[in-house]
Amino acid sequence: MATTTKPKIQQKKQHEFAINTIIGPGSFVRGDIEASGFTRVDGNVKGNLHAQGRVVVGKNARMRSSITGTNITIGGVVDGNILASERLIVLPSALIIGDIITKCIEAGEGCMIHGKVRVCKNEDSWERAKSEFRDKRQTPVPSVFQAHNQRY
Repeated sequence: MATTTKPKIQQKKQHEFAINTIIGPGSFVRGDIEASGFTRVDGNVKGNLHAQGRVVVGKNARMRSSITGTNITIGGVVDGNILASERLIVLPSALIIGDIITKCIEAGEGCMIHGKVRVCKNEDSWERAKSEFRDKRQTPVPSVFQAHNQRY
């Protein structure tokens, strides 16, 4: 009996859509997260998220995190910087307080972004931006919320 293997393209597509990490509604995670593959966040996270695949932040999610991934979709609140190596989709329900670096961005009408947006069209600018992003992550910077609370 002969065995068949799936073509590499089909295997890659399944890997991109199989969710490896889920932070469900009502969950609270404190600390950095390293995820291999697709990550979905519908709860609360305080700590950086580094995913080697797709990231989806649901509309009820609240994150005080820097996020890195390939294709990132934001529907909730993110207080932190975002590095999307392929594409960033910002849904109309999203609020991002932080800088964005990506190769392609799509922002829905009504979304809010408070920070710099850098879209890199060539590999040199991408590598430079990625290096700056990593250097920035090493230096603790008070969040917008902390600065706001200190004034009052």
